[in-house]
Amino acid sequence: MGRILPQTKAAAVNPLKSSQPLGAALAFLGVDGAMPLFHGSQGCTSFALVLLVRHFKEAIPLQTTAMDEVATILGGPDHLEEAILNLKARTKPTLIGVCTTALVETRGEDCAGDIANIRLRRTKELAGTEVVLANTPDFDGAIEEGWAKAVTAMIEGITRPGEQARKSKKIVILPGWNLTVADIEHVREMVESFGLKPVILPDVSGSLDGTVPDRWVTTTYGGTSVEDIRELGTAEQCIVIGEHMRRPAEVLHRLTGVPYVLFRSLTGLRDADRFVSLLSTVSGAAAPSGVRRQRSQLQDALLDGHFHFGGKKIAIAAEPDQLYQLASFFIGMGSEIAAAVTTAAMSKILEEVPAQSIQIGDLGDLEALGAGADLLVTHSHGRQAAQRLGIPLMRVGFPIFDRLGAQHKLTILYQGTRDLIFEVANIFQANRRAHTPGALDPLRKREMPDELRPSPLARH
Repeated sequence: MGRILPQTKAAAVNPLKSSQPLGAALAFLGVDGAMPLFHGSQGCTSFALVLLVRHFKEAIPLQTTAMDEVATILGGPDHLEEAILNLKARTKPTLIGVCTTALVETRGEDCAGDIANIRLRRTKELAGTEVVLANTPDFDGAIEEGWAKAVTAMIEGITRPGEQARKSKKIVILPGWNLTVADIEHVREMVESFGLKPVILPDVSGSLDGTVPDRWVTTTYGGTSVEDIRELGTAEQCIVIGEHMRRPAEVLHRLTGVPYVLFRSLTGLRDADRFVSLLSTVSGAAAPSGVRRQRSQLQDALLDGHFHFGGKKIAIAAEPDQLYQLASFFIGMGSEIAAAVTTAAMSKILEEVPAQSIQIGDLGDLEALGAGADLLVTHSHGRQAAQRLGIPLMRVGFPIFDRLGAQHKLTILYQGTRDLIFEVANIFQANRRAHTPGALDPLRKREMPDELRPSPLARH
């Protein structure tokens, strides 16, 4: 276990984290027919919207209660009610996901009570639309906590409670925020190859996969349906990916009795084997030939790639679960974690990160601690630090806005781990420094002992 070093600076030099409300909005975007709603000022929503649009290169449905100075002083229930009713009338969403911001959280507004009153008074107008609240103040936590809180709120507010008849072969997948569209699609394909029927919550692969609808859609299109969320209790097994998703899984188990198995990461041969073994146990079927072939390809990639990883120093800045995922991957390949920076100290997974110390901080800390590393690993805001240090940058996480295809990058199970090995090895090869003759032959510069040094008289 490495030491967790607290943040000591009064301000972020180059911010690493994204806010809780943005994480919650991202989770709500994985539900079909949903509309995330920021309860706060227009500025909070605009900033999150810009990041989401730049990362996904898609039209993002995101609205705000647009609290002004008067509402900030007197309270915002009227703004919240007006926004919910307007969204219902104009966009007809199946789900309105309310994400609180620092503005209303600092004021101490009872948003849960306000929404309960709105639903009671406006039952007829809101028929057919679920309204779910996620308490996500900007000043606490980061995107990871916001995502988990939104999923928890959806399970608590929509899923039918009580023990129910289990549907054979049906399993629930609760993915972490750091799984890309490609990752979630790959998980679904893997689960279905065993004859199982997955319900994934949230499923951004259905709503943010880059497809273009044949008509203008004002809400999300694709993703988990509200009806699927309501019937989660009929699954026979729940699979959880990421420590931050433990809380939603516990809530689902408490409400419905569905058992869960948690995977802290699905990257690497060992974790992929565990996942495939569980699917085989649940389905009662052996691993398909295609899965076995992917495993064989990963074994070959491990053999080919480890020459490039051995002894390399890696500096990583990411959310806790993604930090664990990547640090474990690099350690497994023979590299060394020279610097590890994360956003918040809330997650227990930090105790398992294979690094001597973990700094709670920002990209300024990464730049200071990562000098001398062979590779920087973080999102696109780390590009200036990489340029100043003269170290190559591997872009991961959110946001990635200066490269195309971030959401179609596969990072998990056999195929994703194989692709990661190739990507990193190619970065190392492309940035290989040419060795000088002196560096290749250290004996040329080594001092010779006096007793072996020839006498000047011997020359004559």
